[in-house]
Amino acid sequence: MIGKLFLIPTPIGNSEDITLRSISTLKDVDLIVCEELKEARRLLSKFNIQKELISLNEHNEKEVAPEILRHLKNGKIIGLISDCGSPLFSDPGHYLTNLCIVENIQIIPLPGANSLIPAITSSGLEIEKFYYYGWLSQKKDIRIQELLRLKKINEVLIILDTPYRLAVLLSDIKKIFSEKQQVVLAFDLTMKSEKIFRGSVGKILDEVLLEKLKGEFVLLIDNRK
Repeated sequence: MIGKLFLIPTPIGNSEDITLRSISTLKDVDLIVCEELKEARRLLSKFNIQKELISLNEHNEKEVAPEILRHLKNGKIIGLISDCGSPLFSDPGHYLTNLCIVENIQIIPLPGANSLIPAITSSGLEIEKFYYYGWLSQKKDIRIQELLRLKKINEVLIILDTPYRLAVLLSDIKKIFSEKQQVVLAFDLTMKSEKIFRGSVGKILDEVLLEKLKGEFVLLIDNRK
């Protein structure tokens, strides 16, 4: 029989956010494909799970994916996890899953922890419609052009970026949109340091600089006219 590939969400900060189904699936699979071995071992040790691990990341996915595909063709049940959150969501795994689709290997996605939905529901904004852009370019000139294009979209805009670019991103939005542009910053969701900032981008930028905040975040821009 051909195996199955389970996409298993992992906590984004608080380990208690993992679902019972995710735990039972991690215990049942034959092996686990993870982004980083160290992070995977840390998570699995909390739930007394010991499994064979294969590291698949942005640097080796095309080399490792055929090996994983062979395991699946040989009937192995495999779980795919990322360092945190839902697999494939701004994380590796797309090449592997496309190979599985071509080979008619069943892919089973599990619901679970992610940063997007908590950020949206806690924002206080009308969230029936929104525009998810995701990660901006690392290159400043391209990032500025992306923000200029986003400025023309009259929706709640959702942006992700790395922790060390938080202040830079807020500064760019202040310049390109306006100092009074209303935003929501969901910072370090599910962690003890969690904070939800709501207000003008100028005010929130000042708070970020004052507190020297550096952490995972989701940024919502209320660009509705």
